[in-house]
Amino acid sequence: MNERFEQLLMRAEQLIGRIESILPQALAAPDWGAAIAYRYRKRSSGHGTLEPVRHVGMVRLDDLKEVDPQKERIRRNTLQFVDGRMANNVLLTGARGTGKSSLVRACLHEYAGRGLRLIEVDKADLTDLPDIVDVVSDRPERFIVFCDDLSFEEGEPGYKALKSILDGSVAETTPNVLIYATSNRRHLLPEYMAENLSYRHTEDGEVHPGEVVEEKISLSDRFGLWVSFYPFTQDEYLTIVAQWLTVFGVDSAEIAAARAQALLWALERGSRSGRVAYQFARDFSGRRSEAS
Repeated sequence: MNERFEQLLMRAEQLIGRIESILPQALAAPDWGAAIAYRYRKRSSGHGTLEPVRHVGMVRLDDLKEVDPQKERIRRNTLQFVDGRMANNVLLTGARGTGKSSLVRACLHEYAGRGLRLIEVDKADLTDLPDIVDVVSDRPERFIVFCDDLSFEEGEPGYKALKSILDGSVAETTPNVLIYATSNRRHLLPEYMAENLSYRHTEDGEVHPGEVVEEKISLSDRFGLWVSFYPFTQDEYLTIVAQWLTVFGVDSAEIAAARAQALLWALERGSRSGRVAYQFARDFSGRRSEAS
């Protein structure tokens, strides 16, 4: 009888363990001393974790050229945040490869020693933003929640979750959290020609967007700071190439000689972006090292 009871008890414990494994669990705090950046990941079980990023790409603010106005606005906002002063959530939009994500990482390295930390969240996991905010709310550090290459399709749940966190939720975002997002779209949702028909004209000549357009604009409006990035000219592209070649230890004579190769590289890629300039500099530096 005792043996049968023990078997039933063991089976009950196993069943309870399986049930607990699929029930929602509170997000656990990571080892905050393990890294300056963390990545939020949701497992197949549905449980989210904050994983330390052991090796964050090293980019300095001084390394980023031809984006001085944008760099100054983001640096100033981040410094205000780190200092405990009022600061805004930031939306960085514009041409691809112009340094939007790099500027955020550069600010992290600039101010990590003063308590700045970064948590990267994919758009699919934005519905868990309230849980992330709860975990960090009592920490002394300052956290940037970073959403890279952000855009939404109609009906995605992350859209409303982010909109609620930015402005309008019953629970206010804690003072030690800001949202930084990058996107190629200014309004984060696809826009269609037919939506122009919803605009209406008032008697005094003003133009007002319809409800559909207003809804698409409303998320972007909740970011207090908009920073726009633009395609680079040929001279700006070559300046960025020269900067990265200098970082990689190439002397000025070789940099001047590499101009034609850099332009050909951009022509083949169909872009003169900062990313293409960085990729050329890596290739040139690698070939140079092999030759020596």
